[in-house]
Amino acid sequence: MTWIAPLMPHLLVVPILLPMLAAGVMLAFGEGHRDIKSRISLVVTSANIVVALALAVWVHAHGPVAYLMGNWPAPFGIVLVVDRLSAVMVLLAAVVALCAVLFSSARWDKAGVHYYPLAMLLLMGLSGAFLTGDLFNLYVYFEILLAASYGLLLHGSGRQRVSASVHYVAVNLAASSLFLIGATTIYGVTGTLNMADLVQRVVEVPAADRWLLHVGAGVLSVAFLAKAAAWPLNFWLVPAYSSATAPVAAYFAIMTKVGFYSVIRMASLIYAESPEQFGRAGLFALGVVTAILGALGMVGTLKLARLASYGVMVSSGTLIAAFGLQHWEITGGAIFYLVSSVLGACALYLLIDLIERWQNLGATLEDDAPFLAASFADDQNVNLDDDEERLIGRSFPASTAFLALAFLVCTLMIAGLPPLSSFVGKVAMLSASLTLGGNAADDAGKIWVFMAVLLGTGLLSLIALTRAGIRTFWATPLREGPRLRLAEGLPVGLLLLTALAITAAANPILEYVNGAAKSLYYPGAYVESVMRAPIVPPPGAKETP
Repeated sequence: MTWIAPLMPHLLVVPILLPMLAAGVMLAFGEGHRDIKSRISLVVTSANIVVALALAVWVHAHGPVAYLMGNWPAPFGIVLVVDRLSAVMVLLAAVVALCAVLFSSARWDKAGVHYYPLAMLLLMGLSGAFLTGDLFNLYVYFEILLAASYGLLLHGSGRQRVSASVHYVAVNLAASSLFLIGATTIYGVTGTLNMADLVQRVVEVPAADRWLLHVGAGVLSVAFLAKAAAWPLNFWLVPAYSSATAPVAAYFAIMTKVGFYSVIRMASLIYAESPEQFGRAGLFALGVVTAILGALGMVGTLKLARLASYGVMVSSGTLIAAFGLQHWEITGGAIFYLVSSVLGACALYLLIDLIERWQNLGATLEDDAPFLAASFADDQNVNLDDDEERLIGRSFPASTAFLALAFLVCTLMIAGLPPLSSFVGKVAMLSASLTLGGNAADDAGKIWVFMAVLLGTGLLSLIALTRAGIRTFWATPLREGPRLRLAEGLPVGLLLLTALAITAAANPILEYVNGAAKSLYYPGAYVESVMRAPIVPPPGAKETP
């Protein structure tokens, strides 16, 4: 792979540049040509998957890679950085985007204007947020993805979506304001916003000014935790996600993880020398409360879309609590769980749309029972039940079987049960917790609480999803099988097959994410890749001896 080495840094721009160019091209087409826009979106998301895989393989072999956008040395210019964690997140965002766009092409892209350009801008913002190497551009990409999400949330219109979007926009605007305040405070204290440079500048801050650094980091944390849907700033999530159209809600399944990513990235760099100062006890408490409230919300709701949204809240709380323990072994399992939870939530949102449409078909098989019974009136070999009533047999529709099986797989993924990938992530966190519980005397109590929450929320999730499955597939009148288009069933199948593939390759993937977690706590390679990124000489320039 030596031939690809010179090209590798330039690939960092592709996940950002491709969606941006695609959005501009599609806007030039106007409101029509949905088929062309759909094909462009599928090509772009597929290309992002390929590029993200190439980046993940490269950083696994060679470590983090930095790209100087304006050819200015760090920390003076804009820099993009990819390490194991950011490569995983860019790949996950591309997979979710591909499935959401493919599902939309069946019907939902016709529910409003500019759907595909907004979807591409959201992908651009997600990729940029995961790859950027400085706080200011993190804010820029946050605003890009949030602006796109405002339009996508309103896609399909309706009073419920408009009402939910008011709270969603208000909370995110407030969080963005806090983001700016926190970033400017940190810049005023350290004189830099480059994340790698912050590692070196933070230790040089005078003792008299350290309180201001903590204030800036605290304000930033509030902004990130609001976007991660941590309690008590998570009241916007369930109404917004449950009222959005199915592909948009599936797309949004990764949005809260941007907030979590930002929290762990900032904590690992600003407080690399003293992680205990980041307020890990507070993070742990917020995560535990968020996960418990999310699980109780799942048990307390009967609406499928709200159930899935509470499931997203449970995963956010679990991740925040896991990072609050500040052990890379637990964080590695949490990253594995993050990927699985996003895939499961995304598949469930798409599946719910198919289930609700099936439930609203109208006529059931019971409506046809008199006609079907009459057709067997002359049949001398008809079967009878114990009450000597005629039994009318009919084959189980394949489309109904697909919905039921997919719902079962989603239940296993969200509840964290074997044999799927989320179970592997939970086992990794539990195993690390058991190992650390006897060694970390100061954290022993919190570790046991975390284990109880991990198991308890999984049990409550299982109860809620099992009850929903019984009500949907067993306790309702028999219906004709739903008519599923390939563009609707294929994304659900792809997401679930991806989860199965992750389970099959659990060992190497777990080693990969453990390496990603360890690099968060020991960011030396990240810092070195940025601060020593070479400047490319202009064409024709003479090399200095």
